[in-house]
Amino acid sequence: MENKVVMITGASKGLGRALTLAFAKEGSRIAICARKEKNLLAVKAEAEALGVEVLAVTADVSVARDVERFISMTEEAFGQIDVLINNASILGPSPMPFLLDYPEEDFAEVLRVNAVSPFLVTRRVIPVMIERNQGSIINVTSEAGHTGYASWGAYGISKFAVEGLTQTWADELSETNIRVNMVDPGEMDTEMHQLAVPDCDYTLAKPEDVVGVFLYLASDQSVGVNGQRFEAQAKEEL
Repeated sequence: MENKVVMITGASKGLGRALTLAFAKEGSRIAICARKEKNLLAVKAEAEALGVEVLAVTADVSVARDVERFISMTEEAFGQIDVLINNASILGPSPMPFLLDYPEEDFAEVLRVNAVSPFLVTRRVIPVMIERNQGSIINVTSEAGHTGYASWGAYGISKFAVEGLTQTWADELSETNIRVNMVDPGEMDTEMHQLAVPDCDYTLAKPEDVVGVFLYLASDQSVGVNGQRFEAQAKEEL
């Protein structure tokens, strides 16, 4: 991964932060974004301390103009994009209501951030990758995007959309050297999980424990792997 350019959305905390630091340790050049500037800059400083170049852009990737700004700045800074990780997402109301009680505005916002964002970012990045006929796109999904669960509402439904988006992009790009896959990181000790399961009484993985499958899918080892779903905490995956 040394010197490869890796873009990570939603990188200010949790899994996004862990991925940023993992790729920094591999010597990648990194472009990260998030909506909260203070936290994002703290992650940038952590990654730069590992000796790599980091571009940090405060952006809302559910807004097309922010997507354009983020990717244009990445192209200007690094000249290429090798890997895109669509990680940015929100949970929605907490505690999570049943669909019957789900506020319409919240439902729309969750789908906008979790499902529209990876569409917008991927659509903008793919032409850059096609020019070089290489690239890896990794979408972050969830068990709740593979099986419907009561009260997981818009979040789960948005991840179903991410899985469909992944499969569709993968099929549309199957004649190229660009691969599109998805990773379910599993339950992790994050702020989002605390909001989703406030009464959790079991041990959770740390975000840094699940980065291995992302490193694999970003590397040349996974060339030819396309349209697949990986579970980061399943030992038999790799």
